[in-house]
Amino acid sequence: MRKLEMSELNRLSVEDFKQSSKNEIVVVLDNVRSLLNVGSVFRTADSFRAKKVYLCGLTPKPNNEMRKTALGATESVEWEYFEETSEALKAIQKDNYQIVAIEQAEGSLSLEQAEFQSEPTAFIFGNEVVGVSDEALALSNKCIEIPQFGTKHSLNISVSAGIVLWEYICQKLKH
Repeated sequence: MRKLEMSELNRLSVEDFKQSSKNEIVVVLDNVRSLLNVGSVFRTADSFRAKKVYLCGLTPKPNNEMRKTALGATESVEWEYFEETSEALKAIQKDNYQIVAIEQAEGSLSLEQAEFQSEPTAFIFGNEVVGVSDEALALSNKCIEIPQFGTKHSLNISVSAGIVLWEYICQKLKH
């Protein structure tokens, strides 16, 4: 066994990525503070060909520091900034997206029980300390929780994004 060379991975160029068809998913970052988390989410969005990343509230816009973890994904993945998460969600609703908050909340559905329909889906990931805002939660169609079995009660937001987007893609690949 050997690792593949970069030239063997058949990755798209940034221009080809921008022109390619995307999965019907967008990521909404609701007041995520960390540049490194945001950069990592961009990289994950690129990996799963998400249509767009919405940066809301105090979530930082792409900059040189963020590019360290994004590894160029801030150039390939389309993004838009909104001062208020609710403004982004209302814009997304107009495009018939199902809005799914990733949060530990009353009535949340465990990720392994979630079924993603064929409609476009917007996943909201919240602040590292307080999670998805109450206002964003109220605008969501459903809430999904990632099961955890250790002593900690939360996962890093970039880890959560990877887990949820992978589950979404796995379900789409099975159909």
